[in-house]
Amino acid sequence: MAVDAEGYGAKEEGLDRLIADARVLSPAGIERSAWGWDRHEDPRIMERFHEAERAALRALEKSDRGPEWEDARKRILDLTERRTSLEDWKAEHGDVGHKAERALLAAALAIVARDKIDHPHYVTLVRPMSEAFPWLLPELPPEPRR
Repeated sequence: MAVDAEGYGAKEEGLDRLIADARVLSPAGIERSAWGWDRHEDPRIMERFHEAERAALRALEKSDRGPEWEDARKRILDLTERRTSLEDWKAEHGDVGHKAERALLAAALAIVARDKIDHPHYVTLVRPMSEAFPWLLPELPPEPRR
């Protein structure tokens, strides 16, 4: 396995791991991801999130990697909401499932754009999903639920 300067696997391995982990995410894990997303409800945090999202999308467009992002996005939506979606994601369909799906999509965007965005933008994008998958952000432990 190829490892980058920060000790992470190559971005494709990171995306594959994210999707593989999402496939086995239990309803409790989906709820944990949605809870991570809920922490972004504050307008100041949400503005930072949207800025990081725009930066990642711009970086992918500039580097002609839009199709790579679209492929990742399609893989996730197939898993979470299409006809072939997994049972646990179907069970959590609704507000919780949609929040968890947004967290999963943001993490995928961060992984695909990781070599094109700065670390603060990466952290902002993966933070919600890191509540369920701490490997996304090993320097920040998951927060206790209140």
